Amino acid sequence: MNLQRVQANPGATQGDQHAHTPSSRGIARGGRRPYHRGVTTQSSAISAAEFTVWRTLLRAQVQISRRLQADLLADHDLALGSYDVLMHLGEADGGRLRMNDLADRVLLSRSGLTRLVDRLQREGLVCRESCSSDARGLFAVLTPTGRARLAEATPTYQQGVRDYVLSRLDEDDLKQFGLILDKLADEPVAIV
Repeated sequence: MNLQRVQANPGATQGDQHAHTPSSRGIARGGRRPYHRGVTTQSSAISAAEFTVWRTLLRAQVQISRRLQADLLADHDLALGSYDVLMHLGEADGGRLRMNDLADRVLLSRSGLTRLVDRLQREGLVCRESCSSDARGLFAVLTPTGRARLAEATPTYQQGVRDYVLSRLDEDDLKQFGLILDKLADEPVAIV
């Protein structure tokens, strides 16, 4: 396995330092520079141990999501994706977000979000409003019925997060997990 230690050269300029790192191809997908900070980088081949970690991460995410979805459907007839939309709208000023911003927050394509908002609108949980500053822009807006449904479902969601994730981590695990996720996420994780 080809391991290289990325180290800053104190006499080099920032551009020179980046030019000598293994990922000198520029900014990674998503507009972020590859994570270095003295971290060991490897060739593109993935070891069996690394592949096991990757698969475990994927499996854990899917299992946790399935459990949360099952709880929300059983108790509130609300899919996890629908809860996510309602939650983001509930956290937004005035309970409204531009459709593009909402799609980014819930990690859906624009068309996927449109279909989901169509369903939520039929259920009376959200409505759409035109954007006065942009004739093409639309807002998704949380209705009073949607806010009530969110309030009913939130304890179930939070209990699931506690049962399936937080109860399995002690305080040190949680801090370390936050640091690891911060390295992987496009936006920093607030670690308290």
